[in-house]
Amino acid sequence: MTKDVLVSVEGLQFSTGEMPGKVEIINAGNYYKKDDYHYVLYDETMEGFDQVTKNMIKFREGSAYLKKKGAVNVDMHFEENQKNSSCYTTPFGDIMLDISTTNVAISEDEQQIVLDVDYALEANYEHLADCRIKIRVCPREKGAQMIERELS
Repeated sequence: MTKDVLVSVEGLQFSTGEMPGKVEIINAGNYYKKDDYHYVLYDETMEGFDQVTKNMIKFREGSAYLKKKGAVNVDMHFEENQKNSSCYTTPFGDIMLDISTTNVAISEDEQQIVLDVDYALEANYEHLADCRIKIRVCPREKGAQMIERELS
């Protein structure tokens, strides 16, 4: 995998009695691997905010870690069959999150790395949703071709 990559982060939330909510962002980023961990770094501009949020995703089979710093701040740990707590800091206040992870899986080939994470999300000790994140990392030139195919 090359250093210069495109990062696609696709999230689904399954709330009781509602259609799944889907969100996807695609950003240019950097990738490297060190000590059996994959690292993905990218900047994100969130709607309604001028400040850039820096993102770091560190993962390997069975565990993933997401750190956001900027307009919002959070350290989220996803470990299979574990419950982890985190404070999600926004300009509007803090939210206590509990993340109960059921699956962290990686598939990897020459063209892309895919990280799939399934978890239940609680905020302020109340179940909000069952969630799924799919993160795809591919070389920048391959990613542009994939996006063009998906849009056509």
